[in-house]
Amino acid sequence: MRTPRTDFPEMYALFFRLVFRRMDPEQAHHLAVGWIRLAARIPVLRTFLAAALAPRYKELRTEALGLRMHGPFGLAAGFDKNAVAIDGLSMLGFDHVEIGTVTGEPQPGNPKKRLFRLVADRALINRMGFNNDGSLAVAARLASRTPVFRTVVGVNIGKTKVVSEEEAVADYVKSAERLAPHADYLVVNVSSPNTPGLRDLQATEALRPLLTAVREAADRVVPARRVPLLVKIAPDLADEDVDAVADLAVELGLDGIIATNTTIAREGLGLRSAPALVKETGGLSGAPLKERSLQVLRRLYARVGDRVTLIGVGGIETAEDAWQRILAGATLVQGYSAFIYQGPFWARAVHKGLAARLRTSPYATLADAVGADVRNKHA
Repeated sequence: MRTPRTDFPEMYALFFRLVFRRMDPEQAHHLAVGWIRLAARIPVLRTFLAAALAPRYKELRTEALGLRMHGPFGLAAGFDKNAVAIDGLSMLGFDHVEIGTVTGEPQPGNPKKRLFRLVADRALINRMGFNNDGSLAVAARLASRTPVFRTVVGVNIGKTKVVSEEEAVADYVKSAERLAPHADYLVVNVSSPNTPGLRDLQATEALRPLLTAVREAADRVVPARRVPLLVKIAPDLADEDVDAVADLAVELGLDGIIATNTTIAREGLGLRSAPALVKETGGLSGAPLKERSLQVLRRLYARVGDRVTLIGVGGIETAEDAWQRILAGATLVQGYSAFIYQGPFWARAVHKGLAARLRTSPYATLADAVGADVRNKHA
């Protein structure tokens, strides 16, 4: 089956300028999710799109968290909050899909308008506030799902906004009990800037009992297998706090760390962005986050080495960005914001570029490349 012509990404760029850019970002998001879901439900169309947009490269096959994946590149949490488009996203080429963030109870999120495009900076600002259907509804949806494609599904859980910090552990445990049976891996999100007090849970004295309780809950409801447990951290942590989380992950036998979530900083934004947008509160994602996320990843790998699986996310736009994360210590990489700007051909381009870089590198496998830059620096 023929693959898309090379000018198709330019066609999407034109479509973005003429259609999506004129729409409210959140409305455009819902429209895109609807199209992806519809395409995945039409057998002939999904077969064609999967062949065109998700070619598989044997050299990119990846084992991580005890799971086998077609490659290392996945879609970060935030796009499919309610687990409604997993097959469609796999059809577009993502090797794993992380759904959520899902909270213990359903919640509408923060008042609209809450999602903003900074097109000149290839960035987004969001203060969505974990709008989702809640853990009970999402668990039921996952339980009734009949997968069309073999896709690794991660489930990202967070704190319900109205739940106090004192009751946060119980809220996470409730979500873990409901969702762990349907998750290939589970992520504790304590790093979104859009739920008051959530980032306070990154302090090790709060994080230790939380991760311990979620681990126990997952083991209790899924005794037949170990559901990998990860924590997602903010790029705004001080270096010593990054080290503390790394040490805690090793101490608790955590399976992985995702570095990083969005940032409350506004450094790296170009002068062309509208000043009013730059001043919007919420988490900044996209290209301006690239350097800090890479710094955090390198620091984590230098601290934990191969003892904890690292997932690099934040500002990844190209195959070269993904390759740099792998060399810095990431076994898996994720993206989201660039998906908005580059469209359905993005994952295909990243895979093609990664395969090309691996072939011309000194590494026999992708696993050999993980952390190579950090190891060489400390050799």
